[in-house]
Amino acid sequence: MSATYGDLTVDWLGYATSRITDGERVVYIDPGRYGVLDDYDARDGDLVLVTHDDHYDPDGIERVAADDAVVCVFEGIHSEEIDRESRPVEDLDYEIRRVGIGDAFEIDGIGIEAISAYNTPEGHVRGDGTPYHPEGEGVGYLLDFAGVSVFYPGDSDVVAEYEGLSADVFLAPIDDAFTMSPDSIVDLAERIGADLVVPVHYDTFEALEANAEAFAADARDRGLAVEILLPEA
Repeated sequence: MSATYGDLTVDWLGYATSRITDGERVVYIDPGRYGVLDDYDARDGDLVLVTHDDHYDPDGIERVAADDAVVCVFEGIHSEEIDRESRPVEDLDYEIRRVGIGDAFEIDGIGIEAISAYNTPEGHVRGDGTPYHPEGEGVGYLLDFAGVSVFYPGDSDVVAEYEGLSADVFLAPIDDAFTMSPDSIVDLAERIGADLVVPVHYDTFEALEANAEAFAADARDRGLAVEILLPEA
């Protein structure tokens, strides 16, 4: 099951993995991890975007990226600092672009802006009070497909950097374990003028369990359009 908005088609493939296409270009965000792409091998992605080290999966990238894909990886991701088996970004056989917070550029006619993503001290923190995702260690992405915009915040609470942001489609991480709370998602969706909200980043493992139907009902009560997608890897 897919969601559509104008010429865009959006699929959620599980965990943080989303596929977006306008019929000509295909973009993947945060592909892989936790087996969500074990049965998926499309290799049709023109552009692959990775937000931070938790979502860096070389095998997942290889399952979605076309041979001539551009792979944009947050500049703070270094395989030797990841506490699981991985491979260096530079070993991937694609055109690699390292992305810093605040970078704005265009690839294949798609506008890309990297927006800071982090947990605030008042938001999602560990038992000792430190944020799960400290400031400076990840990004979200705002994409512009010829005037139609898509926002994925990555693993983040609602932060000051969203001031003045607008987007047509909001890929909303609804887990409320490591990312923004459902109420704050609805508030943010209203503030950025989102015409479509697509829940992602939930139910992959126990800590991410969330009630998408309840979230959608609350959001719809406030006038938002929500499409709940089943992961179809």
